[in-house]
Amino acid sequence: MFQHADFSSRAVRQAAASGAAAAPDLGSLPEWRLDDLYSGIDSAAFAADLQRASEEAKAFAQTYRGRLEAIAKDSAAGEKLGLAVRAYEDIQDLVGRIMSYAGLVYAGDTSDPARAKFYGDAQEKVTALAGDLLFFELELNRLDDKLIDAAMANPLTGHYRPWLEDIRKERPHQLADEIEQLFLEKSVSGAAAWNRLFDDTIASLRFKFEDAELTLEPLLAKMQDPDENKREAAALSLSDTLGANLRTFTLISNTLAKDKEVSDRWRKFEDIADSRHLANRVEREVVEAMVAAVTAAFPRLSHRYYKLKARWFGKEQLNHWDRNAPLPSAPERVFTWNAARDTVLDAYRGFSPRMSDIARRFFDEGWIDAPVRPGKAPGAFAHPTTPSAHPYVLVNYLGKPRDVMTLAHELGHGVHQVLAAPNGALMAPTPLTLAETASVFGEMLTFRALLASTTDIALRKSMLASKVEDMLNTVVRQIAFYNFERKLHTERKKGELTAQGIGELWMSVQGESLGPAIKLGPGYETYWAYIGHFIHSPFYVYAYAFGDCLVNSLYGVYENSREGFAERYLAMLAAGGTKHHAELLAPFGLDARDPAFWQIGLSLIERMIVELEGMD
Repeated sequence: MFQHADFSSRAVRQAAASGAAAAPDLGSLPEWRLDDLYSGIDSAAFAADLQRASEEAKAFAQTYRGRLEAIAKDSAAGEKLGLAVRAYEDIQDLVGRIMSYAGLVYAGDTSDPARAKFYGDAQEKVTALAGDLLFFELELNRLDDKLIDAAMANPLTGHYRPWLEDIRKERPHQLADEIEQLFLEKSVSGAAAWNRLFDDTIASLRFKFEDAELTLEPLLAKMQDPDENKREAAALSLSDTLGANLRTFTLISNTLAKDKEVSDRWRKFEDIADSRHLANRVEREVVEAMVAAVTAAFPRLSHRYYKLKARWFGKEQLNHWDRNAPLPSAPERVFTWNAARDTVLDAYRGFSPRMSDIARRFFDEGWIDAPVRPGKAPGAFAHPTTPSAHPYVLVNYLGKPRDVMTLAHELGHGVHQVLAAPNGALMAPTPLTLAETASVFGEMLTFRALLASTTDIALRKSMLASKVEDMLNTVVRQIAFYNFERKLHTERKKGELTAQGIGELWMSVQGESLGPAIKLGPGYETYWAYIGHFIHSPFYVYAYAFGDCLVNSLYGVYENSREGFAERYLAMLAAGGTKHHAELLAPFGLDARDPAFWQIGLSLIERMIVELEGMD
């Protein structure tokens, strides 16, 4: 929905494991206060900022286009180039504020035509002004390395060293200015339009359930109802409605996969996921090592756990609608909004008072939108907006323990975004792989705090099972999603895929990852269609597995030596996008380039499964 790394969505995970129906006593659920950005879609300030951004972009182009090489050779290159980057950053911050507001308004109700038009118009105008700025990074990347290095000796340009070094990694895939301009302008009527069609279609779907018609989020919630009949009815309703709309979803997927293939071919990316790896600033071999480690672990993790869960239910196999069902003896727990808030903030405070104080601002200052509403974007996300403002969090709160974990997850992102903001618009954004670290760590803190305060054996078993399922959804399931995307994009190169063909690819990876204890019944072959990350951010999903395994390793370091850990951890978050993952992890003695690294995180999941087996 939002451009590039401007949002971090948990829609895939929450959709894979949503809580049950909303209880009537959740308390007053907050809606965010977007007037910290602008007062409304008719705001004069919004219109003025949009006009100012356009004028500043044109003025910037008039000042610098075609002149960067001469500036870089000037005796005062360090000062002049630094001023140019600073001016460029200021425009990016302003544009970030504009598009963040438009995107958040749209996310609040994607079914509202006025909001959709507002978002679409803003996107078109921002894309147009971006054309005036496009030259800057392209020209910077054509400068000789010696000139850039000399300029960075000056403190002003040197401040932007991480950003300059990052964009220069794009050089092998950079095209001629005119082609880059064409790609940019066509994106509005190309990929962005298909993304919007997906969002509008998902928001408009209504799923028949008993005597009601539900939107996607409440329906997914029914798939964790204690009543098996309701879970089955929800699952069948989901497949029926997705099946009735499969032509649209198939066309969207085919078109976007082809669009990506064209872009990758022109930019000379060797592998279908290389553009994502580059954006994540992670080496292909690191991702491949992680994927291989997780895939090899399927039998001892997901296969083993679901076999155990089937035994708890007295079955040889669980139907797919029972995969995330509460345990037969699980006590039902409902968290009011205030209880969820206090649970997360207390867990954060136990780790770091500063971390808790930052998270509290989201509650006190109106930065969270919590209620489930028709048309509201499904799932959850934390949007950093822009460094001159503050982040916002969207959740669809239903009061179940997993919703508390989702809140902890998104607030982890939010804390990260607040801490990284002083790096500025160019260097605050964090690669997706590292962006998921703070969110998953926030979840782990909250889970451990809840578990430590639980003495009831049945409740403890339920909590451990729920956590294992969350981790399987985060690690195993997301790698299965990644493998599905690889198959889909590979097959798309041979020609258009049918809905049946996509469904067969989906079923193959799901069967492999979930194992024989899960029965994938008729209708399940359509479930790929509602996963938004496949549309908005191809290959995004492995970042969740990366983050979870990384956090498991980090938490192990924390448990073994808490002295000074919180300070090092917050310093890592505050670095934003200024450091490579190897540099950020070095203070903790961790190295994601070591194949053995991934076994640390996977072994933690396995130990929890062993503990559950001991409670059986």
